[in-house]
Amino acid sequence: MKFIVSSSTLLKQLQQISGVINSNTVLPILEDFLFLIDKNELTVVATDLETVMKVKLEVEAKENGRICIPAKILMDSLKNLPDQPLTFNVDMNTYAVEITSDNGKYKVMGENPENFPKEPTADDTTSFTLVSSALVTAINKTLFAVSNDDLRPAMTGVYFELANKSLTFVATDAHRLVKYVRTDANCPQADNFIVPKKPLNLLKSALPDNESEVKISYSQNHFFVSHDGAQMICRLIDARFPDYKVVIPKDNPYRLTMAKTDFQNALKRVSVFSNKSTNQVALNISGSELQLSAQDVDFSFEGNERMSCQYTGEDMQIAFNAKFLIEMLNAAEGDEISIELSTPTKAGILKPSDKGENEDLLMLVMPLMLNN
Repeated sequence: MKFIVSSSTLLKQLQQISGVINSNTVLPILEDFLFLIDKNELTVVATDLETVMKVKLEVEAKENGRICIPAKILMDSLKNLPDQPLTFNVDMNTYAVEITSDNGKYKVMGENPENFPKEPTADDTTSFTLVSSALVTAINKTLFAVSNDDLRPAMTGVYFELANKSLTFVATDAHRLVKYVRTDANCPQADNFIVPKKPLNLLKSALPDNESEVKISYSQNHFFVSHDGAQMICRLIDARFPDYKVVIPKDNPYRLTMAKTDFQNALKRVSVFSNKSTNQVALNISGSELQLSAQDVDFSFEGNERMSCQYTGEDMQIAFNAKFLIEMLNAAEGDEISIELSTPTKAGILKPSDKGENEDLLMLVMPLMLNN
């Protein structure tokens, strides 16, 4: 089997899917890319048994065939080659692969493609489309709040809640919760499922942030996304997502509004002096002044800052994990941010002042006990 492909095009496509491959795999074959040639079209597949990613590209080929090629050595060699046509010669009896460039020859030992894991089939799926940028934005706004606690598998992914005219994405780690709603999605039916963190991370890098359409399909156990010849398949998390609606307070009468960047920068400066295990920063709100304070008693560190704000409500002192607040502010658009509060022991709700078209973002963060 022989085919000719541009080195830079091949590298670009392989970089999109190489993130799937784990460094310490159970099966050696999982360290390979599967190359499939079918009538001048090359499909490359990578998998870690839970997630499959595929890309397609045009090549020059006389015959069809399949071969597994070790991913690391192929990627490393392509990174060091200037843009030029490469000729791949594959001996289908020994699986030896010879790559010829303008000024060199390289040999790699491939593997039998029959040993490569079969991918799940898209049988009995429900499908709908979504704008690529909408999906990328939804992943970026929720992924940081996903839990890393394997003892609570339901929280280690993003919850997709489909309704007739909207698609809601929810992520929580029990200390904070992010709910992002798109009202420009036409879902075929009310449904819900949980997509793991790793495939979503790979997806946000692989998808373009533009208005092109992405096809999303799901079955009972799998999630399928395809866009322009690239495809990702992953196994869904088989667990029940906590009822997030009961956690969101219905009535938070006090409202604190301030410039988002000023607040974020003040948090970054003050949190340097906070206890490293809690990242606790206390907010003292009175009238139109907000005071931020942090201390680490063990090292006698202390940081205080004040800034102006708009506040309606009773004077209050409440403490939060600064790291959580900074990550949430990163996910919010606009110049201003408002925090809705009720008491120092109840969750605060962060909302950006500017609402994007067809989207709604709500972020909830649990307070910390004040160290008096």
